[in-house]
Amino acid sequence: MTDAPPPFELLPGAGQSPVILHVPHAAREIPRTVRAGIALGDEELARELDHITDAHTDRIADVAAGRAAVTPWRFVNRLSRLVVDPERFPDEREEMLAVGMGAVYTRTTHGAALRSGGVDAGPLVERYFLPYARAMTEAVADRLAATGRAVIIDVHSYPSRRLPYELHGEGPRPAVCLGTDSFHTPPELAAAAREAFGETELDTPFSGTYVPLEFYGKRAEVSALMVEIRRDTYMTEPGGPAGPGLERLGGALARLVDAVSR
Repeated sequence: MTDAPPPFELLPGAGQSPVILHVPHAAREIPRTVRAGIALGDEELARELDHITDAHTDRIADVAAGRAAVTPWRFVNRLSRLVVDPERFPDEREEMLAVGMGAVYTRTTHGAALRSGGVDAGPLVERYFLPYARAMTEAVADRLAATGRAVIIDVHSYPSRRLPYELHGEGPRPAVCLGTDSFHTPPELAAAAREAFGETELDTPFSGTYVPLEFYGKRAEVSALMVEIRRDTYMTEPGGPAGPGLERLGGALARLVDAVSR
């Protein structure tokens, strides 16, 4: 764990592509300065990273970008979500704060204390969250300017068995969960994802999409879909290696990219 890697990276796609594959939770990297404030020992932290990291989702996005007829753009978080979670907001709704998982997590997936002493989220939000949000906003604005629209496809994964922090995990756990938004997810986008992935359900066990606040609820030209892939379909849980399912899912994601790029 070092301070060397960049906190995020925008990987360019084709100029005519409206698609941004957003990969926010694939990394395990924690800067030393942030690690110093985490209350877990090294073994405990490694176990927590196994549970909380959407392992190999960056590789799934890589496969999709390589196979798509029109190369999508990729916005990839290079730091663990235990630093900050870029898909939360500083004023995150109360139910996520209640389980210690706002923009700056204070609890683990199993409810243990994550950070030492009192938590001052301000410096972490200032250093990591806000630059990420600005860069993602700029990436979406760039696609709007270039193509007249932007399609954000969030690439996530989730465990086959419910973790204690999940507040709405009692429903079905399909091979692929599609998170939608009533304003930003048009029916044709969800339909294209169903066609590409096969076994899917909408908004179970997770719901919603990520859209930068500048556009959220305001710009219908920005469409969004969250793709939550059940981990046992492509990897050894909780934090093990990927299997052959990764290539298959990358191909399915490429088909979705092609469908919405047309």
